Amino acid sequence: MKILAFDGTAKVASVAVCDGERVLAAYSIDNGLTQSELLLPMAEDALKSLKLGFSDIDAYATSVGPGSFTGVRIGVSLVKGLAFGRDIPCIEVSTLEALAENLSGLEGVIVPCMDARRAQVYNALFISSDEGLERITEDRAISLDALVKELKGYEGKKIYLVGDGYGVARAALIKAGLTIEHTPEILINENAASVARVAQRKYERGEYTTDNALSPIYLRLPQAERERLERESKKND
Repeated sequence: MKILAFDGTAKVASVAVCDGERVLAAYSIDNGLTQSELLLPMAEDALKSLKLGFSDIDAYATSVGPGSFTGVRIGVSLVKGLAFGRDIPCIEVSTLEALAENLSGLEGVIVPCMDARRAQVYNALFISSDEGLERITEDRAISLDALVKELKGYEGKKIYLVGDGYGVARAALIKAGLTIEHTPEILINENAASVARVAQRKYERGEYTTDNALSPIYLRLPQAERERLERESKKND
């Protein structure tokens, strides 16, 4: 089963083509361009290199958030467009679960963190073992202080960070006295191959949807909307 997967939820644009567990192609670009300029051409190049076309793809997968509101929308909209009218499965993947998948070969507590600003991260906790990944929490927006308190309950276990919030989270956790394991730099950022691996398992469980029903996950309002509500609240005070 060939899956074309996308991740554009943070600064790295990533595209992968997988056939079951086998990664046929994986492209990632971090050059400051917007995801709208990158994802489709990357997919076209990947398929061309494999001598495949979009008609050879059996399912589409995309990270649906949390993350950059613009990036999430671009990935979802792209898959909707590619799948439109084809009656092809579309698979929604949590960005945080895909990030945890990057480290699935390591044993310990996997802590995906995406910088949500204002001393917060988008986060979920997973336990990685020989049996695979076990989700411990739902996706959430959490303060760094609250994350520190929660992870103190896992002292004695190896703790790994992953995601674009790696730096800010690592600094906060080390300042609090926690020991954090080293994550290889190549594994820190989003990777569409991990999106595809998670998507494959979800498809096998029957967890897929249609292009029409595919939708993003937002854990909080966009910044512009939050600022508008704050201004209105101040006016009413």
